[in-house]
Amino acid sequence: MIDGSFSPRALFFDLDGTLCDSDPVHERSWAEVLAPYGIDMTHERYRTTVSGRLNGEIGAMLFPDRTAAEHARIADEKEALFREMAPALKRIAGLTEFLDAASARRLPTALVTNAPRQNVDHMLRALHLSERFDIEVLAEDVGRGKPDPLPYASAAERLGVSPGDGLAFEDSGTGIRSAKTAGLMVVALATGHGEAELTAAGADLVIRDFTDERLTRLLGPQG
Repeated sequence: MIDGSFSPRALFFDLDGTLCDSDPVHERSWAEVLAPYGIDMTHERYRTTVSGRLNGEIGAMLFPDRTAAEHARIADEKEALFREMAPALKRIAGLTEFLDAASARRLPTALVTNAPRQNVDHMLRALHLSERFDIEVLAEDVGRGKPDPLPYASAAERLGVSPGDGLAFEDSGTGIRSAKTAGLMVVALATGHGEAELTAAGADLVIRDFTDERLTRLLGPQG
């Protein structure tokens, strides 16, 4: 739980499901790519086995008898379809104003994501956020992805802040565990998972979107 004494010195943002509600598009693209293999990607299956995970991990779970190269080929096909299906994306409500408030308070920001680079670049362009974050930390850049704490620990180090002074925004148990293990406080967005599930994963606060007035109080006064 975040108490009134906590004041973040840096903000860390996940991408999918946090900056935009892209999970429905990911779910549809996985369903289309997996159908020829006889795999029915239901919403529940997507939520429990795919959301927030690295593609290599997903491939190993869905195709345990296939090689890593085959996993990568299927994932590449899915990601290309995702980008085709998502030429435009919409920011989560209140995100623009919240980022403006953070900028006015000179809080550094980091994007921390398991998404592959092509998706990151595509999504940031679609959201008009390509120049908005001070740094970007991808799982493929640091060698380990969420739920490992390394992506968040690396981002905090690059921003020059203690993880305990950082506030992360996430939408999945995988991301929450990564940030919490690294030592950050976590606000979870209930875009794809319920409040009880996110709280059980370790979220300190659960919100619907960035219009939640508690976020402005967390940032503290301007100037």
